[in-house]
Amino acid sequence: MRVTIKGLLQAAAVLTVLFSVMAMIPADNAWLQLFAHFRLQYFAASIIFLAIFTALREPRYALALLFTSILNGAMVAPLYIDEPVRRDGIEIKVLLANVLSTNSDHTRLFDLLETEQPDLVVLFEVSPQWATSLARLGRTYPHSVVEPREGNFGIAMYSRLPLTSAAAVSSGPLGFPTVVAALNVSGRSVQVVATHPMIPLGASNYDARNEQLNGVGRLLQRTPGPRMLIGDLNATMWDPAYRTLENKTWLRNVRHGFGVLPTWPTFMPLAMIPIDHVLVSDEIGVKDVRTGPRIGSDHLPLVVTITL
Repeated sequence: MRVTIKGLLQAAAVLTVLFSVMAMIPADNAWLQLFAHFRLQYFAASIIFLAIFTALREPRYALALLFTSILNGAMVAPLYIDEPVRRDGIEIKVLLANVLSTNSDHTRLFDLLETEQPDLVVLFEVSPQWATSLARLGRTYPHSVVEPREGNFGIAMYSRLPLTSAAAVSSGPLGFPTVVAALNVSGRSVQVVATHPMIPLGASNYDARNEQLNGVGRLLQRTPGPRMLIGDLNATMWDPAYRTLENKTWLRNVRHGFGVLPTWPTFMPLAMIPIDHVLVSDEIGVKDVRTGPRIGSDHLPLVVTITL
C-alpha cells in the first residue's frame, strides 16, 4: 500500500465531511457533542478541499464538499453578515477574561485594563492569589463581588458603575459561584449574571455543565428588564446546550455582525473556539465586539461595548 498526497487529501476530506455530519446528530452524548464546537474549522477545511477536488476533477468529492461547505457556512456566516443590533444610548464597555488560575503574570491583565478602561470587568478562574493581586482594582472600581476559589472556578466582578445589588450564589450541581448583580446605569437597572460551568469532558462533567446552564437559564427567565449574561460557558454557539440557553432566555450573542472571534485555547491557534460569551436582551444595543491580546492565560479576553 502506497501513501500518496492525493490519498492523504482524500482521507482529510472524508474526515471533514464525517465530522461535519456527526456534529449535526442531536444525541445527548458528551463525546459526540464535542464535534459541534469546530464549525469554523470545518467550514474553512470544506472550502479548501472543495477548491482542491474541483481542480483535480473529482466530482464525487467535490459534491460532498460543496454540501459540507453549505452546511457549515449556514452556521458560521450569520455571525459575519448579520447586522449588529444598534441602539442609541449610554455606552458601557465590558471586559471579560478567564485569567487562568495558575497564571502568575498578573501585570498583563492590569496593563490591558489600563489600556481599555472598561466600565465592567468580569474575571474567571480567580484563585486566592489572584484575588490578593486584584485588590488594587478597588481604587478604580469601587463596586465589586469577589469569590475566589482554589482550582479553576473562582469569579470576580468589578464595576465603575454602582451595583444596587450584588452577590455570589451557589450554582448546582457542583456549587460553583455565579455572580448575580443589578447595574445602575443612570438610574436604569441592568441585571447582570456571570457564570463559569464545568468543562464538558466526560459524562458527569457534561451533565454538570448542562445543569448549571439550565439553572442560569431559569434564573434569567425570571429576571425582568434589560439583562446580560457574561460567561466562560465552556460551550460554543453550536453546542445544543448553548442553543437551549439562548432559546430559553431570548438573549442574543453580541458576536452577530462581528464574527466568530475564538477565545480558547491560545496554545492551539488553529483549533481555537469561541467559549467566552456575552449575551444581551433586546433592550441592549451592541457597538463593538473584539478579542483582546494574550494575558498569559489560555483564553483571550473579550471586549464588548454595549449601549443602553
